[in-house]
Amino acid sequence: MRAGLDKRRFGPWALVTGASSGIGKEFARQIAAEGINVVLVARRESLLSDFGRGLSQNLDVKCRVIAMDLSQEGFIDALAENTNDLDIGLVVSNAGTGNPGEFLKLDRRLLEATLRLNTMAHLDIAHHFGRRLAERRRGGLILVGAMGAEIGVPFMANDGGGKAYVHSLSEALHYEFKPQGVYVTVLPAPPTNTPVMTKFGFDPQTMPMKPMGVEQCVAEALNALGENRSRIIPGRMNRIMNALVPAFVKRTITAKLLGKALANKLAPADA
Repeated sequence: MRAGLDKRRFGPWALVTGASSGIGKEFARQIAAEGINVVLVARRESLLSDFGRGLSQNLDVKCRVIAMDLSQEGFIDALAENTNDLDIGLVVSNAGTGNPGEFLKLDRRLLEATLRLNTMAHLDIAHHFGRRLAERRRGGLILVGAMGAEIGVPFMANDGGGKAYVHSLSEALHYEFKPQGVYVTVLPAPPTNTPVMTKFGFDPQTMPMKPMGVEQCVAEALNALGENRSRIIPGRMNRIMNALVPAFVKRTITAKLLGKALANKLAPADA
């Protein structure tokens, strides 16, 4: 169970990036269920619009849809222009992607665009909205990373490096923003049952550990924000594994899992 969000601190509006699917979509749903209006940001406008209409009808909240690509330089100016009229008390910076593969075989331009989305987008959002939250002397910021990113992730070297930046940025901002009344929490998301699993070539039914449900992942993150915890790894077993398993073991296990998933994706389909 999750304690309710403090609407005075975190409302009346929240902004969620990467809100068209997966973890971002679930953040928007759970926040809206608390009676907080939501700004939905992602590239796919049709998905956002359909989702936003459903939230408004079912949960009696207002939704604003902003379709944009956060990997493009200068996006923050347009995002600011489209939200300056709203009193935003909660920001979930979740937009990001991964492109698993052997580092030297991945396109250099793809690596750069991915790194920009996975790092600069979080920087721009934290800087712009962090200032707004500090001015109102209350609010919250959640940045979404990935469990194990700091140890180096074979076959996701660039993606893991970007997420490690997010973790470090968030931990530092948690300290800096506390005197301003702004709560900051980083979510190093564990393997979670979202469409990303299929993109990476994983079969949740055959993985050594069953991926976490997205509802629990998001609920624990919102609980941690409410308690102003700097970091939350959802799931008791995930926390135990993260604390006790040596980095080189985790790196080896991850390499084997990703290597097998990539091989399955590249294997020719049966005739």
